[in-house]
Amino acid sequence: MAICYVLFSEKLGKFYIGASQDEIEVRLEKHNSNTYGTHRFTAKADDWALYYSFKADNYAHSIRIERFLKAKKSSKYLRWLKESPSEIEKVIKITQTK
Repeated sequence: MAICYVLFSEKLGKFYIGASQDEIEVRLEKHNSNTYGTHRFTAKADDWALYYSFKADNYAHSIRIERFLKAKKSSKYLRWLKESPSEIEKVIKITQTK
């Protein structure tokens, strides 16, 4: 299983975009418990919550989705995307290999 996920911290008012082969619950717990170290961006808060996730074909695909979303550099886009299921499907298709 591979996913791209978007987390949101109320404390920071910021998003975090990542890709993983772990179950999302496991990954979320790791972010909230500073498993990745105290110098990481997600270590700044302990209230990360899943905003939404994308199921990917494989790990390479989840990385392409992650890069696509990060390239937008827009929290406004992430909020809009959550409200637009058809756009989520477009993102998945755009990032698939041909």
